[in-house]
Amino acid sequence: MTVKDLKEGFEKEKVIFGLKEILKNLKGKKKKMKIYVCSDTRAEIVKKLDENKIEFEKLKSKEEVAKELGLNFECEVFSLK
Repeated sequence: MTVKDLKEGFEKEKVIFGLKEILKNLKGKKKKMKIYVCSDTRAEIVKKLDENKIEFEKLKSKEEVAKELGLNFECEVFSLK
């Protein structure tokens, strides 16, 4: 997964932002979602993902991802619907 894939998902409104939303979307689903975290994600977020046995891939820094996606905010965790 690259930032390019996230950008395409963002344009199609299929990106989920933030740990809380991702955990909410995972509840009761048998299909695994691909989770992506920024390289500078806080340790407690990574720990929460590990505790919930959620596999994830690392991306660039929050600042770089926000810039490439054209966001006016930074986010640490992303997923595609």
